[in-house]
Amino acid sequence: MACLTLAASLRVAGPNDQPTNVKPNIEATVLTTRPTLATMYSNSHALQTANQMRAKPHMNGGPRLDHGKTPSEKGLAPHLTNGVSENGAAAEGELLKMVLDVVLRANLVTGIDASEKILEFKHPKELKELVDVEVERDGCSLEEAGAVLEQVVRYSVKTQHPHFYNQLFGGIDEVALTGAWMTEALNTSQYTFEVAPVFMLVEHYVLSLLVRLYGWPDGDGIFAPGGSVSNMYSMVLARYKKHPHVKRTGMHGHKPLIAFTSDQGHYSVSKSASWLGLGMDNVVHVPSDAEGRMIPEALREAVAAARAKGGEPFYVNATAGTTVLGAYDPLEQLADVCDEEDLWLHVDGCWGGVVILSKRYKHFLKGVDRADSISWNPHKMLGTCLQCSAFLTRHKSLLHQCNSARATYLFQQDKYYDVTYDTGDKSVQCGRKVDAFKLWIYLKFHGLDLLEKRIDDTFSASRYLSQQVAARPGFRLLQEPQCTNVCFWYIPPSMRGRPETPEWWVKLAKVAPALKARMVRQGTLMIGYQPIASKNLVNFFRMVTTCTPTPTHADMDFVLDEIERLGADL
Repeated sequence: MACLTLAASLRVAGPNDQPTNVKPNIEATVLTTRPTLATMYSNSHALQTANQMRAKPHMNGGPRLDHGKTPSEKGLAPHLTNGVSENGAAAEGELLKMVLDVVLRANLVTGIDASEKILEFKHPKELKELVDVEVERDGCSLEEAGAVLEQVVRYSVKTQHPHFYNQLFGGIDEVALTGAWMTEALNTSQYTFEVAPVFMLVEHYVLSLLVRLYGWPDGDGIFAPGGSVSNMYSMVLARYKKHPHVKRTGMHGHKPLIAFTSDQGHYSVSKSASWLGLGMDNVVHVPSDAEGRMIPEALREAVAAARAKGGEPFYVNATAGTTVLGAYDPLEQLADVCDEEDLWLHVDGCWGGVVILSKRYKHFLKGVDRADSISWNPHKMLGTCLQCSAFLTRHKSLLHQCNSARATYLFQQDKYYDVTYDTGDKSVQCGRKVDAFKLWIYLKFHGLDLLEKRIDDTFSASRYLSQQVAARPGFRLLQEPQCTNVCFWYIPPSMRGRPETPEWWVKLAKVAPALKARMVRQGTLMIGYQPIASKNLVNFFRMVTTCTPTPTHADMDFVLDEIERLGADL
């Protein structure tokens, strides 16, 4: 049910038609499309202030915010009288208005035009000369604060840009930012109903919704600071379920616990083993097939080999959308192995788990209901604000049993309300961000139907790009996409039609890094690249699409056109 109507023109997609050329100069920054707050400062004044700051070098190489004012004339936190500061600097709330003005004029949530630059790249040494990072005894004036904000936007990467495809996340829309700002303004911790009553209700609801979406009749969960920690939760719970006494007595005297993940799995599995004292050497990397999916029979063999060496297998990490190839491991077959061997099955769905919201693509998660736990990052493809990561398990009370420390100053059992809503004791953290609210407001305001359409459109764009790569001379597709990852090589004209000798491949490995440098310097495009040594694949581009801004076919055409333009002389 729609609870309210946002602006009818809430913009999340880039233009349908995008030129291949970018404005050559944005010296006055991208903050040009909306009027400023005239009572506060103008663009020209802010930039003039920034120039004055740059003209006064400091001993550390950065400019100094010092206009010869005394401490009483500076600072943004004076006592206020009738809404005006005692030193005349700013009325209460003016800095917040300034921030909103900067965000709106830069179109950071309403849609950056594709003709603008993604970033104005500066090397670290250059950036130190341009942006003042020095902290002084006295603070900043409002004008100086405005100049700093302008500089931060000017020299930052615009992840909201239609042609930012560099990471497994993208831009945000107005709803996403609203959720994040509300949580920051209320500034509370997600551990007790006492200090976060509404947020506790929201987290309870969202976790129960996600548990049902992933196919479990019951379960539990927690929001964690990123997918790496969510994955670590799964390993902690798997160890506790296998050996509950380890919580109190530790691992002394135990045979090595062995974890398994594919050779394309996320590095957080190895880091988790390190942090938990299991050791990175006790993580077995199971071979994957040509498409990057873990081979079930290879897992079965690896488990048998670990037992033969005296280890104790206990945990398998399957992946739904691997970081580079976007592969979905065969969950049904892996679940069969885990059932046979009494192993905890975790599904790292941080990237590709979003397809649970799509009727068209949820088949990639067939068998996910047989997993013991799942991690999913709504801040990745879906487009909520960083950070927003959910860990889910079908074992109802295991999180609390595993992590509870019963701090009596927080989790008293004789409180004046229903203490079952004090869920902080099942978290490894004490203070915890209100991340569930960011997902809830995104789901609540947009509705599941709109989000499903965005996901479907995002996948559709990746399929279109894959077809174009396969058909266009000079491009070579590694494989058909599973998630929205499209992996390919660009072969410059000078290398086409030549024998593909080892020397040829060494030369091709240098193409993607050279093109990436040109993209960034010109600010037209950002795409990731990498090799996969285990599959003898030299550097290739990994192009990913996300839901915000929703990619179009014209966006995909621009990507290939721009790569051709930038690489024609290589």
